[in-house]
Amino acid sequence: MLDSKVYTLLKVAETGSFTAAARELSLTQPAVSHHIRTLEKDYTVTIFKKDKKSLIMTAEGEILLKYAKRMAAIDQDVRRSIEDSWKQSTHLTIGITQTAGENMMPRVIARYCDDHPETHIKIHTDTINNLYRKMALYELDLAFVEGILPNNRFPSVLLDTDYLCLAVSLEHPFAKRQEIRLEEIKDEKLILRPQTAGTRMLFENFLWSQRESIQNFNIVMELDNLAMTKELVAQNFGVSIIARSACREDIRQGRLAVLPIENGSMVREIHMIYQPDFSHMQILEDFQRIYNTLY
Repeated sequence: MLDSKVYTLLKVAETGSFTAAARELSLTQPAVSHHIRTLEKDYTVTIFKKDKKSLIMTAEGEILLKYAKRMAAIDQDVRRSIEDSWKQSTHLTIGITQTAGENMMPRVIARYCDDHPETHIKIHTDTINNLYRKMALYELDLAFVEGILPNNRFPSVLLDTDYLCLAVSLEHPFAKRQEIRLEEIKDEKLILRPQTAGTRMLFENFLWSQRESIQNFNIVMELDNLAMTKELVAQNFGVSIIARSACREDIRQGRLAVLPIENGSMVREIHMIYQPDFSHMQILEDFQRIYNTLY
């Protein structure tokens, strides 16, 4: 269904070489060159320009590549949906932000798959912005995200609300406190998520509302791994700002203590976003029902 020239463009962009693309596609190099020239003629653009021995994609080429990826993803979905109809099965690709992925949503999905053995699900964990980009390229059917939605491009269902708190080791002097003041955190060794993470952005927005700056805090480490962050905090190497839902099991097991921050209205919503033409609406209802049962 998808024009072979589109696959050629994707492979050249991936390998950065006409020769390598030809080898992987089992084509001759002149055939690959012909495919690219034909696309350039069809869209009246120059896709690649040479810089010494490397290929550099032009701005117009980047636009074409973005839509080529989308077309390839849709073509794959079509083939998968037809095969699903033959086998009476369902395949879904789901994105999850890391905080949700570390605690809640895998359990919800696992419970659903246990009840529906004909359903097969692939999970991708990433930042909320990257998941939105994957949704735009039709690489995901739906996503579970925590934090502020970048835009309202996709329909969404609000699953729950959560809030950020200070996580500390049980050995830390703060562990027996009921609340902590923001000023007291300045002297602590902070282990935070990267600047692009939703948790980090929400914390920095809160600081801005308090006329504070992240520069006034002692950030000793930035980690894009929630499990490792919690482990380091549990071993008292520092403290962290974490969604309380991500610490449920750690609190239950007596590994971490969490404290609300005084006047810290850092509420984050948990949404389920999906493609406008998503054809399995009953699955969304089932996910929501299972989530409400578990949490």
